Amino acid sequence: MQTDEILQENIVIQAAGGGSAMGAYMARPATGGKYPAVIVGMELFGVTAHIRNIVNRVAALGYLVIAPDFYHRVEPNAELTYDQSGRAKGFELLRQVSRKDVLDDVRSTMDFLRAHPESSGRLGFLGFSVGGHIGYLAATQMNLAACVVFYPGWLANTDIGLSQPEPTLTMTSGIARHGGAVLFFVGENDFLIKAKDREEIAAALAETNVRHEIVVYPEVQHGFFCDERESFNQQARDDAWERTQHFLSELLNDT
Repeated sequence: MQTDEILQENIVIQAAGGGSAMGAYMARPATGGKYPAVIVGMELFGVTAHIRNIVNRVAALGYLVIAPDFYHRVEPNAELTYDQSGRAKGFELLRQVSRKDVLDDVRSTMDFLRAHPESSGRLGFLGFSVGGHIGYLAATQMNLAACVVFYPGWLANTDIGLSQPEPTLTMTSGIARHGGAVLFFVGENDFLIKAKDREEIAAALAETNVRHEIVVYPEVQHGFFCDERESFNQQARDDAWERTQHFLSELLNDT
């Protein structure tokens, strides 16, 4: 379902585990009905205008869509610039984010969406970079029917809190146990995800029998989907968006 009319709002979700209130950006079709839901995982830079635009675009396809503020415990409403200063600040915030807290936040968002009167009950995740890692991690623990991840770094190592104590990649079998499927996008020249990493990720998904597709774009860099970044690649962005639409429609819609 494609619609030009969507409702947009800033909401607050009570975080699980006695956590703080979590801000989030939500969009949904303006016409009533029952819709599948999609969580959009932010990049290092927070819930920026770029991420909100993605939420709006997905909502216009006929989904309830929420982008949670995963920095809400350390710096609520952080919206950083796509430059070296913003990147440095983003890493400062990311170092304070734990795996447990993020999983609690995803569960809280899923609970909120399931309880929404316009929810069909089907849930998916669409994540970018850090948000891609969060989506992959969440799919190992929860019932997410579709998980679309764009250039998710640090899956195969323990360099950030999200990938500790054991690398997130070692938990891949959980995606199969929860019946999830993964669509994975990455550029050939991604500085975070080298060829060796891509091979390890592909092997982990195959060995655990996760339904998946890995799309590698030749000579494309990290962050290619964002037109505010120097690494933006329109051809890769457009192709990935078409694939994403088909994937979400196939796995989240009842028809």
